[in-house]
Amino acid sequence: MHVTAKTVALGGLLLALTIVFMALGSVIETSTLFLLAAASFFVGIVIREFGLAAGGAFYLAAVLLGFFVAPNKFYVLTFAAMGFYILGIEAVWRWLLKRQEMQKRHLVFWIAKYVVFNIVYIPIVILFRDMLFAQAVSDTMLLIVIAGGQIGLFVYDRAYDYVQAHIWGKMRGRFL
Repeated sequence: MHVTAKTVALGGLLLALTIVFMALGSVIETSTLFLLAAASFFVGIVIREFGLAAGGAFYLAAVLLGFFVAPNKFYVLTFAAMGFYILGIEAVWRWLLKRQEMQKRHLVFWIAKYVVFNIVYIPIVILFRDMLFAQAVSDTMLLIVIAGGQIGLFVYDRAYDYVQAHIWGKMRGRFL
């Protein structure tokens, strides 16, 4: 893989912003999810600009550096889950682009988004039930939390699409 100076420079800048957003999530508690989501969007920017391999390396570097620098390690794990989702859907998108003959690719993409999300989300909610909730939670409440996560995914995914299309689309020319 040939890496240019521009790739390294922009990747380093985005990695620094990612770590700053993760650290700010610990400082500004009311905006933690917003800041972690914004940090994970940088994974998608790197993937779209430099490819899946560079995005995977960026994701891994962000998670490892986050564990060393960010004060709250739980937020780094949350970022890791969000970044994994971005990495997964971008990989599925690239896979679907190579299959022009496939019918209903848009539907397949949406199903894949929910599959990737639930591969991460459902085990976390079930296995870390005691850590996530202050008191014992019934199975009905757990199902409500899982359903709420699906709605949260829809909002998160729409925000990601907006950032990629509108915000990064306008800023892109200034960096590249």
